[in-house]
Amino acid sequence: MRIDKFLKVSHILKRRTVAQEACSEEKVLINGKPAKPSANVKIGDTVEVLYAAGSFKFRILNIKETVKKDEAASLYEVIL
Repeated sequence: MRIDKFLKVSHILKRRTVAQEACSEEKVLINGKPAKPSANVKIGDTVEVLYAAGSFKFRILNIKETVKKDEAASLYEVIL
């Protein structure tokens, strides 16, 4: 699955266009490397989203095309 779609489906970012912009500005890292919006992610990848106030780092546990909002957190595990 593309990283921009995963960020939207998992409710980490609100819209896919926001996810695409974040990737284009190199604010999304996959396994420590900047990711393009079209980059594919797989189970086990470590993703970090950089914000102005800090960052959000997580590991992908599952990939689904659609998921309900209350089940979205089951797709990833937060890394401190």
